[in-house]
Amino acid sequence: MLANGQTVIQMMEELAPKHYAVEGDKIGIQVGTLNKPVSKVLVALDVTDEVVDEAIASGANLIIAHHAVIYRPLAKLDFSTPAGRLFEKLIKHDIAVYISHTNLDVADGGINDWMAEMLGLEGRGNLEEVHNDQLYKLVVFVPKDHHKQVLEAMWKAGAGQIGHYSNCSFNIDGTGTFRPGQGTDPFIGEHGKLEQVSEVRVETIVPLSARRKVVQVMLKAHPYEEVAYDLYAVDMKGRSFGLGRVGRLPEAATLQELAEQVKQVFEVPAVRVVGKLDRPVRKVAVLGGSGGRYVSKALFAGADVLVTGDIDYHTAHDALAAGLAIIDPGHNIEKLMKPRVAQWLDEKLKEKGYATEVQPSALSTEVFQFM
Repeated sequence: MLANGQTVIQMMEELAPKHYAVEGDKIGIQVGTLNKPVSKVLVALDVTDEVVDEAIASGANLIIAHHAVIYRPLAKLDFSTPAGRLFEKLIKHDIAVYISHTNLDVADGGINDWMAEMLGLEGRGNLEEVHNDQLYKLVVFVPKDHHKQVLEAMWKAGAGQIGHYSNCSFNIDGTGTFRPGQGTDPFIGEHGKLEQVSEVRVETIVPLSARRKVVQVMLKAHPYEEVAYDLYAVDMKGRSFGLGRVGRLPEAATLQELAEQVKQVFEVPAVRVVGKLDRPVRKVAVLGGSGGRYVSKALFAGADVLVTGDIDYHTAHDALAAGLAIIDPGHNIEKLMKPRVAQWLDEKLKEKGYATEVQPSALSTEVFQFM
């Protein structure tokens, strides 16, 4: 059975929820429709003419890409222009394009985490907070003999996490009262008769990202026809999600040694380096894509070096004067998302029994040549 396009994207958004994206970012469906069976997904960094040809040749009818194919408003769709021909080709071959950009950068297990892992960074934190997962208090009243199953169902769905502590809850024994009316099908009690039942008041914390799922599983696990529960926002700060990562190398290295490691793990032929090559570095900030405006963030975080792309001349001078080294391997290192997203999505689809295939694009979209 093939997965519907909406199903594929729901799975993708488990990895990179849309609300993680930076405000104004061009994400989501940009071309075509998701309301169709998807036989194959092609995961790409950019949607170029060659990538569309690759999708056609491989039989893919959905492209999941990192960089937007529509970045600025289209004044017209002229099929005689390069951009117009690309869209014509996508439309004629019924290939949908979905973009996962800064939400994939921010996500746990997304691009910035992958960069940090590939460099072996330890004790990682965010370079800049983008999103804080609002916390809610869920209070539900459960008959004693169903207390454990309801509580464990909520925990499994993502409830009960406070900082680094999991399975957090507060439970109070009490007596619930209710009178089943006509037309009801009570789990306990009789029509028209006031019932008194030994119940447990269960309180637990639920993050916004898991709120809907937690409520759904709670209602499913609960035996009552009508479930009494409260859900309200609390002031306690939830989990922070952000762009970039900052961490420490297992052992100090020179700037030159780290630059060589960056070339190797990100598979680039050359890097641009700002700073003395024999300088020792230990605390490293990483950010996929263009990171020039995050120099001050890296300095504030105490980083010795920032690994990011697209650094301009004047920003490099400012960083050098402030004591921050830079290693610029280029924007295209975000290509690392292709095999990782493809593997993650492929495993999710197979887990649910779908025959939809997923493959990473084999094409390089690096626009620069290194001489």
